[in-house]
Amino acid sequence: MTTKPVVRYALPADLKPDRLPQHVAVIMDGNGRWAKRRGLPRIMGHRRGVDTLKTLLRCCRDWGIGALTAYAFSTENWGRPVEEVDFLMALFERVLRQELLEMMEENVRIRFVGNLAALPRSLQGEIHQAVTQTQGNHGIEFTVATNYGGRQEIVQACRAIAEQVQRGELNPNDISEELFSRHLYTSEISDPDLLIRTSGEMRISNFLLWQLAYAEIYVTDTLWPDFDTSEFHRALYAYQQRDRRFGKVKG
Repeated sequence: MTTKPVVRYALPADLKPDRLPQHVAVIMDGNGRWAKRRGLPRIMGHRRGVDTLKTLLRCCRDWGIGALTAYAFSTENWGRPVEEVDFLMALFERVLRQELLEMMEENVRIRFVGNLAALPRSLQGEIHQAVTQTQGNHGIEFTVATNYGGRQEIVQACRAIAEQVQRGELNPNDISEELFSRHLYTSEISDPDLLIRTSGEMRISNFLLWQLAYAEIYVTDTLWPDFDTSEFHRALYAYQQRDRRFGKVKG
């Protein structure tokens, strides 16, 4: 039984439905700074950031964007204070438990990419349950990059391919971009058309290094907890002004 009314967001009139990105990736930066500016503990920024992500996911669903990938926890984030890391792991678990019913009701298919084996066992269990239960859904594809690092991903793909060559199962001359892509965590996901980074940082921070080769990049000074529907609207409007040539010359 649905306990909450389903929130719907109308597509802004100045956005062209046929020119929307089909896959949006986000680097959700600025949670800690958002909390600090308000005299709050950093964990409050992370909690608020979860609400922002839920809103963005629903916007993508309602506006016809088929896939959203969120950079939730990088391989480098283990270097943060232990208390913050422990809180984030517990927060991921709690959110998965609490939101699974709504994801089923809203036809969301969730995936996780990264070195999941290094996560706490209890979190691995929640991830497995969420992925298994939503795998039959055919709505928006929601990918969460957790304990993810782009360089690590490329290295593990190289190792897997090298092992196939060593066993005589693969000829080196048959290695192609397509084959390489099949060995990445994201093998079942299309490459992003648009990358959004909040908080004004001009870097991609080891995120989707292979997959972002031709993505449009949009950077905003807005901190992630303040990235609302109007901010997303601005990002999409800017995207629609871009001339995507993929290295070619038009006309």
